Amino acid sequence: MGMTMTQKILAAHAGLPSVKAGQLIRANLDMVLGNDVTTPVAIKEFEANGFDKVFDKDKISIVLDHFTPNKDIKSAEHCKFCREFAGKHDVTNFYDVGEMGIEHALLPEKGLVAPGEAVIGADSHTCTYGALGAFSTGVGSTDMAAGMASGQAWFKVPSAIKFNLTGKPQKWVSGKDVILHIIGMIGVDGALYQSMEFVGEGLKYLSMDDRLAMANMAIEAGGKNGIFMVDDVTKEYLKDKVSRPYTVYEPDEDAEYERVYDIDLSQIKLTVAFPHLPENTRTIDEVGEVKIDQCVIGSCTNGRIGDLRAAAKVFEGRHIASHVRAIIIPATQKIYRQAMKEGLFDIFMDAGCVISTPTCGPCLGGHMGILAKGERAIATTNRNFVGRMGHPESEVYLSGPAVAAASAVKGYIASPEEL
Repeated sequence: MGMTMTQKILAAHAGLPSVKAGQLIRANLDMVLGNDVTTPVAIKEFEANGFDKVFDKDKISIVLDHFTPNKDIKSAEHCKFCREFAGKHDVTNFYDVGEMGIEHALLPEKGLVAPGEAVIGADSHTCTYGALGAFSTGVGSTDMAAGMASGQAWFKVPSAIKFNLTGKPQKWVSGKDVILHIIGMIGVDGALYQSMEFVGEGLKYLSMDDRLAMANMAIEAGGKNGIFMVDDVTKEYLKDKVSRPYTVYEPDEDAEYERVYDIDLSQIKLTVAFPHLPENTRTIDEVGEVKIDQCVIGSCTNGRIGDLRAAAKVFEGRHIASHVRAIIIPATQKIYRQAMKEGLFDIFMDAGCVISTPTCGPCLGGHMGILAKGERAIATTNRNFVGRMGHPESEVYLSGPAVAAASAVKGYIASPEEL
């Protein structure tokens, strides 16, 4: 029996000719990632177990992005702890305020992940890098500690689901709408501990920003990882970022899949996930009039330049509703600068939005946009659990950037076509 893309990568990193679903393996790692929330726990485990050096200072990334710039004393102490560890072990890829970005936007931008590589991160949305044809998955801080020390991790080889994409998306429909459609279709446990593998001629119509958003939310369907076939779009994205050799893996013709879904991208409508699960989706024509108090455009899902451009097209020449707060968060310093140079900041500010330095901030209810009791937000983030963005009696609605921007203008959840 043949292997999927994920299985081929894991076999290569375990030094095995082949692997099969359910098999336990120990694989070598190309990158171990942590942030300011998870790394302090990993460091304590690292030191408690007597480790005194990291396996490779170039293959560890520590990004201070969740509560930075520091929102309080505790977050400042966490970042100081990470800073001292990175200095002690000469960690090459340490990103602090001024150099940092939201981790899952920053690592691809810096060329720190390439096709065929194996990555773990102490953050559930580490599955983002599958957009580049890599195997990447989230782990706990203890596994991060072991990874930093040994350069290896244990895995149970996942079975896979194939998503065969055809057709071209309609105007305003983005990768966020596609993945929300999929999660709504299969559920938040529809891909539990499985690899979500995206293939098909429809890929050519999905930008890298679209793919990164889709892979990012594989975990919201319970997936172990999401992964895309490497094509010309991928290679074009990588050409000025990755100079080291990398391996492109394609699934065997006889690879075994638990299920196969054929999805015509041209049939997908703008989609919104209602509280309190990403699977609770409705197409824009099914939403009704849902008044909002806050709009957040950013995060590791939708804070890239393509997302900001889409939002700016909606905001241009318009102003947000008087009762709405709109927060724009470019995902990295590079994206921030590019948006500024393109004049997007002027559009956002003229529309009444506020622009933040890169941070995860409001996505996890950390800072820069906490909701009060009874308030509703529409956000381009990836989770809308109870209390995710603040008070347990607040609500978060998930969408792509075009719908989020249109909703800020109208004051209720709306399509750009309504403007």
